Amino acid sequence: MRIARRFIVSGRVQGVGFRYFALDAARREGVNGYVMNHDDGSVEAVAEGESEAIERFERALRRGPSRSRVEQVMVDEIEPAFGNSGFNIR
Repeated sequence: MRIARRFIVSGRVQGVGFRYFALDAARREGVNGYVMNHDDGSVEAVAEGESEAIERFERALRRGPSRSRVEQVMVDEIEPAFGNSGFNIR
């Protein structure tokens, strides 16, 4: 089943390659959407794909790259809207 989720990741997640880590994870899982930094120091990722792929993507976000320190991940279910647009850094 195709689902979509919005993730807000906070902690030490900017300046540590987090967006590129998310991009690699999304491409590995075949997930569509985007990742971007927020002014408050958090990172937003919006992902759409098969439910198992989204679960694996979320686990990767919760782990983060080696230099990061993920303190919190807020998750919202959203309506799928990306189709097969790929995954991009904004």
